[in-house]
Amino acid sequence: MLDQVTSVQFTIGKLDAGMAILLSPDHHLIEFPATILPEGVTTGSIVNVTIERNKEEETRQRDEFESIQDSIFQEYSTPPEAPEISVKSVTQTSITIQWKPLVLHSASLRGIDVYRKAQKLNIAVPPEATSCKLGGLDVNQEYQIWIIIRTSAGSFTSNKLNVKTHTLDNLTGVNVCFGMFANEGDVSSLVDMLSRIGATYTEELSPDNTHMICTIPRGPKYEMALEWNIPVVSPEFLKACVNQGKIQPAHSYYVAKS
Repeated sequence: MLDQVTSVQFTIGKLDAGMAILLSPDHHLIEFPATILPEGVTTGSIVNVTIERNKEEETRQRDEFESIQDSIFQEYSTPPEAPEISVKSVTQTSITIQWKPLVLHSASLRGIDVYRKAQKLNIAVPPEATSCKLGGLDVNQEYQIWIIIRTSAGSFTSNKLNVKTHTLDNLTGVNVCFGMFANEGDVSSLVDMLSRIGATYTEELSPDNTHMICTIPRGPKYEMALEWNIPVVSPEFLKACVNQGKIQPAHSYYVAKS
């Protein structure tokens, strides 16, 4: 909506390429951009300058400015969200927790600390990580676990989990990956054993695997298992677990390079 129009008459007193000096009827001088004067005007020409207020455009620009302000405020004033952790897997001696990607808004991450029974653990958690494995735990013991994220906007604590490690006769936490075999046909029978005890296996090796089973100690998976301290055992390990009905010490079944 345009406001009431005001028109004022001026005489051009001086004119150059950039600015013009306009003289009002009551002898006031104003500087005026020469580029928006009508073509052909010269010193002494009389022009009418019309002024009108555009309230509609004012409102549009004000709303746009306030919208940008709100966006900036939301981006730079919203604190990070506290992480929500859950259990990914449990074995007799380890617990793996997981969380969704961190929502930090405008803050920057300075570190992720893992706590077990109120004790901060010496675990290096990468900034992009969404899980963490706690190893070296006691069999059939309950642990309270949580994480704290340290950010440029402060520290934020996750929920606390009470998780109990498995008993020796609970084999569902076994999660193996198969390496190289002299007879690949042996793998199918091992998969059947895993199914019977409620255990799992993966095609690719990851830090979540509890063991790697093979008969030939070489290849990329074998080298990676050594790097990640994942026990590399023979098929006899799994057979013994099934026959005894409980987890067996891995060191009795290690497969090592000769």
